[in-house]
Amino acid sequence: MFVYHPSALLEETLFYLNIRSGKIYVDCTLGGAGHAAAICNKMGPSGRLIGLDQDRDAIDHAEEILKPFEQNVTLFHCNYVNLIDVLAELNISGVDGILMDLGLSLHQLAGSGRGFSFKNHEPLDMRMDIRSKITAKAIIEKMEESKMADLFFKLGEERYSRSIARHIVEERKQGSIETSKQLAEIICQAIPARARNQQHIHPATRVFMALRIAVNQELERLNEFLDMVPGLLNSGGRLCVLSFHSLEDRMVKQRIRDFEASCICPSDFPVCRCNRKPVMRAITRKPIRPSPEEIDRNPISRSTRLRVAEKL
Repeated sequence: MFVYHPSALLEETLFYLNIRSGKIYVDCTLGGAGHAAAICNKMGPSGRLIGLDQDRDAIDHAEEILKPFEQNVTLFHCNYVNLIDVLAELNISGVDGILMDLGLSLHQLAGSGRGFSFKNHEPLDMRMDIRSKITAKAIIEKMEESKMADLFFKLGEERYSRSIARHIVEERKQGSIETSKQLAEIICQAIPARARNQQHIHPATRVFMALRIAVNQELERLNEFLDMVPGLLNSGGRLCVLSFHSLEDRMVKQRIRDFEASCICPSDFPVCRCNRKPVMRAITRKPIRPSPEEIDRNPISRSTRLRVAEKL
């Protein structure tokens, strides 16, 4: 059974996508299909939605949720970096809106059984696409201590990364680390009790996030996709990105600034030689955050940041 939760910043996302009848929109990360269903409701019978997700469960769920709109919806089981190939297959030269929700779906966290949750004894998998080869277990079993510590620090911003890596290496000498809950207990033991008690999140949260990002190559794929965005949008088309941690948000923020940049020649050049022109403009200078009321209704949305840019 697919586990559903309300879509974060739904009304704000619909507003900034600037949805109009007869236009083409892409939901790059269908998840629970809440955003996708709302887009379909708003774009009307002449609009078109293309939906992507690398998780087969999400595609199967979206097929059911979006059945009332099936004449206007095309779904693909793939990562969003394949969007350029999807559009070529559909003979579409450009779209009018792209939505990316970079968060982990509640189904993946609570219902997939792939080890995203540290509350249950689940296999240490963490693959969003089970066709991928690398798993969290492979990283935990094989990565050397210093590299593991660096991974936890860089991708999870984990303050106690070295202690945690050391404890994992010591534990795996005694026997295989098989489940997500087992790993979470090791992480908790590696963090000083005082620090553990002062944290507002579970002590394993940052390490699990780092493993998930590494397993699914999330930052590399986001970076690759953002390079493509101006070439995928029609003039006036918008990119809306919902991110849930600072690494993703910084990457999106910087790339939008790059899209806005004009001449990058050295200041001592008498005339411009690069001939660079801005290709997009930021619609939101600061990220849109959920209201206290939304956080009360949907606590998982509390760290959401929405950034929006428009193709010139």
